[in-house]
Amino acid sequence: MALVPPSRVRDVLDCRCSGNASRRSDLKSKVHRKLLQSLNSESLRLISKERLRGEIGRAVEKLLLQENIPMTLPERDRIIEEILDEVFGLGPLEPLLKDPAISDILVNNYSKVYVERHGLLQRSSVQCKDDKDLLHIIEKMVAAAGRRIDEANPIVAARLADGSRVTAAIPPVTLDGPALSIRRFGGKVLSNDELLANQTLTVGMLQLLGACVRARLNMVISGGSGSGKTTLLNALSRFIPETERIVTIEDIAELMMQQPHVVRLETRETNIEGQGAVAPRDLMINALRMRPDRIIVGEARGPEALDMLQAMNTGHDGSMTTMHANSPRDCFHRIETMVLMANVGLTEPVIRQQAASAIQLVVQMMRLRDGSRKISSVAEVTGVSGESVQLEEIFRFERSGMVFVPTGYRPEFLKRLRAAGVEVEL
Repeated sequence: MALVPPSRVRDVLDCRCSGNASRRSDLKSKVHRKLLQSLNSESLRLISKERLRGEIGRAVEKLLLQENIPMTLPERDRIIEEILDEVFGLGPLEPLLKDPAISDILVNNYSKVYVERHGLLQRSSVQCKDDKDLLHIIEKMVAAAGRRIDEANPIVAARLADGSRVTAAIPPVTLDGPALSIRRFGGKVLSNDELLANQTLTVGMLQLLGACVRARLNMVISGGSGSGKTTLLNALSRFIPETERIVTIEDIAELMMQQPHVVRLETRETNIEGQGAVAPRDLMINALRMRPDRIIVGEARGPEALDMLQAMNTGHDGSMTTMHANSPRDCFHRIETMVLMANVGLTEPVIRQQAASAIQLVVQMMRLRDGSRKISSVAEVTGVSGESVQLEEIFRFERSGMVFVPTGYRPEFLKRLRAAGVEVEL
């Protein structure tokens, strides 16, 4: 076996330079071909990982001897892992998926990969070989989710087995080759202590929001992309009593309810035959027939907002959702737009009145430049005046001093909290 003795390791490493990656790629290709000669592609996927590791190791050692290639033991092990990642995982992207510090993987093209690590965006050294290699990875992900991507259907959103959310796009809609974004699935609900340690909110804010959940106030968490809306929704859902029946509705499943009585519903796009689509509004309508105590909508983004408001106004108190909006006031402009998409003939004043009646609390999230997430505003909905929904801010985050500030406003819903047997100090 052509392994490099310790005395020669430095000399060998010094002479490798830029040719090292190319040589490793060539060796991987040869090993892969040899494996395919002895095992077809289906057998490669069915064989156990440990058995395949042994097959790959023997093939690598044989090639190293035949071609007299010097290689360190760590390099040899790396090649074995890379081939395993290609067979069982997502090739060069697999190490990124295994890194718990990474929350987003953003592939602009085969040679430009960015990651968000600990809230900060940075370029990764990881690359695919070429457009064909990246397209193969995308097709593998999409196929595992029961979907298809091609020129007729060049954009696909799907969910990986670990819950990560994937959006892929290929030519002709992308101009620089295939592109891919993966939003990692956190895998756990943040505890109260973790929210406080991250300085997402204060103890007083957490106590108030927890009390609002227990007292069954309807709540919207709004904010920009990646601001922590779903993370906060998951955390606040801990305050829902275990005796309640919860129905969740999502495009891509990310909610992690801790209660035992939960029904999880997920939308579905058309299958390969162009049939079988299930829209958010279909799920919303049917969720109302499932005797829910609360309905949790992962994200309101279309005409299902109408059915959500009607549910909140007809006895399904304590329902919650997230929404993309830049401020609590903008949140209600978005709701008006989404309800109008339902084409049921409601006027804007009527929609405004329904929204103000259905929603008691808006929590606004923001993401700072350092990658941290904060609650920037907690506001009570107090009614409608003219063409605007009226809001009264209870807490706000001041960037100048980087502090959370109580405004001194005493919300009207405190009476409702007391009636529900929930006490909170402001």
